[in-house]
Amino acid sequence: MKFCKRCLYTTGHPLGLTIDQEGICSGCRVHEEKDTLDWNYRFGLLENLVSKYLSDSGENYDCIVPVTGANDSYFIVDIVKNKLGLNPLLVTYNHYFNTPLGIRNLANLKIKFNCDLLYQNVNPISVKNITRETLRSHGNMYWPVLAGKTVFPVQTAVRFKVPLIIWGAHQGLEQVGMFSHEHEVEMTRRYRKDHDLYNKEADDIDTIFNSLHKKDIWQYRYPSDKELNEVGVRGIYLGNYIRWDPKDQHDQMIDKFDYQTSSFTRTFDRYDFVDCYNYMDVHDLLKLYKHGYSKVTDHASREIRFGRISREEGLTLVRKHELAQVQFSNLLCKWLGISEKALVFIMDQHRNPLFWDEVGPQKYVFKGWSTMQKDNLDFKETFKEPIHFIENSSLQYNALENNYITFGRGWP
Repeated sequence: MKFCKRCLYTTGHPLGLTIDQEGICSGCRVHEEKDTLDWNYRFGLLENLVSKYLSDSGENYDCIVPVTGANDSYFIVDIVKNKLGLNPLLVTYNHYFNTPLGIRNLANLKIKFNCDLLYQNVNPISVKNITRETLRSHGNMYWPVLAGKTVFPVQTAVRFKVPLIIWGAHQGLEQVGMFSHEHEVEMTRRYRKDHDLYNKEADDIDTIFNSLHKKDIWQYRYPSDKELNEVGVRGIYLGNYIRWDPKDQHDQMIDKFDYQTSSFTRTFDRYDFVDCYNYMDVHDLLKLYKHGYSKVTDHASREIRFGRISREEGLTLVRKHELAQVQFSNLLCKWLGISEKALVFIMDQHRNPLFWDEVGPQKYVFKGWSTMQKDNLDFKETFKEPIHFIENSSLQYNALENNYITFGRGWP
């Protein structure tokens, strides 16, 4: 396994990553394009592209925009509606792990931008059945969330006959340099299956796990090629046409539209995934178990590339946060109907021996990416995080919550 000399990624990254003769990874090299491309020119390409999708009659939507109560949703809708002048239909998949803050942010988004918003609520019994199976068999409790978030916008595009779907940034491009910005790659069924869904489409799960039935998985099926071609569905990424910088973008949205944030124990970033109890909690710990690194490494590598922190500061931040205890496993267990001991047992089955040494019954020593770095940095309690992420919410969610908010109708 080779380490990038600039960021904190290695050739073990699950999305695939290469390192050149100078010791710099493909993700860092593609990131350099952010400072060399003519972004005014590229935004002009975007304007020309979307102009072809304006509704002639004004009686239909111009595009579909997937949103949540977190991530880059505010920035995407601001670009689509206020900069490009489009009339979007916002769509959101209910993952059932909602926080009060996520419900508030989503309602505020709809109000501030005056957009129609379409929810999808899959039968929660089916969602629980799938979650139990993918958690047990693949150490992946987030499969139905990723499947729903990536298929519902496409299904809606077919249903409403709105061919253009506008996504934010391409994960493979941003993290590992899978493509250049100039390739202008678009959303595909293949990428969704291979990377978002860990090579398991809905019907693949149905054939593998005997406890699941057609009624559990049918809403996660991707539309057929015939359906897509009849409408002309395509999904573009704004990150190919706009210099993508999540921290700067979120800072703008906090100031302009009152996007609200929260702190996490497992990362220093306070902007991503504030809508979900599990993403930066149990789901993130499973990532550490399986891949030897967690979301804080993604956040630190991003900030290193933008030059806001040094590599040494990034590694120290990773070591501070990556082994932090989860806070909300009790909520997940209650929702799934399993004991916390059962959850611990299931999760331990997915510890990758490349990164974990078992030294006793349910006792493990971590030897992941951060511990393999040549830099021998020790976290000091006096260390002050070198980068500021705003925390502006009065709706802090905590481990004392008794249940998920399974659906939020709005916010005062």
